[in-house]
Amino acid sequence: ADNNTAVGKSALAANTSGTQNTAVGVNSGLAITTGNYNVSMGVGSLTALTTGAENVAIGVSAMTNSTTCSDNVAVGAQALQENNGASNVAVGHNALQANTTAVENVAVGHQAMVANTTGTANVALGSRALDANTTADNNTAVGYASLGANSTGANNTAVGYGALSSNTTAASNTAVGYNVLGANTTGTGNTAAGHNT
Repeated sequence: ADNNTAVGKSALAANTSGTQNTAVGVNSGLAITTGNYNVSMGVGSLTALTTGAENVAIGVSAMTNSTTCSDNVAVGAQALQENNGASNVAVGHNALQANTTAVENVAVGHQAMVANTTGTANVALGSRALDANTTADNNTAVGYASLGANSTGANNTAVGYGALSSNTTAASNTAVGYNVLGANTTGTGNTAAGHNT
């Protein structure tokens, strides 16, 4: 193992041949054996990772249960906590916390996409945006609680505070503006812009 930096009790304790890892905090990067180029900062961050590479986990328990995934960024307490998918970005407390194998999601904000497990290629910007999403793909939510109730509806776009906030399983809706299509639950293929429309 070459060019590693470990600060804190049991940080990088299991490292055998992993190179250029940085771990700061108690148990940070604890299980990394052959993983390379990981950055782990915060108590319990990247604790279970063994062979994953090029992850950045900053915050208490960020990516704590990740084992073999690569190319993720988690900033915030419990961000991407359960993750084993690749190429996800989570910024904010509990952002993408339940993510398991989903890839290429972006969640920025407190509890953004907190319940997502296997939904892929979603973008959530704003506190509680897409926070009920579990398996749906290709959604874009920008604004507080936008697409907040969505669980399995795919290919939706919501921009604005509360836009499509009650949508649960409906797909292919576009809502732009404050509370636009806020009462829609299962209606599909709607397009609306304005204020409370």
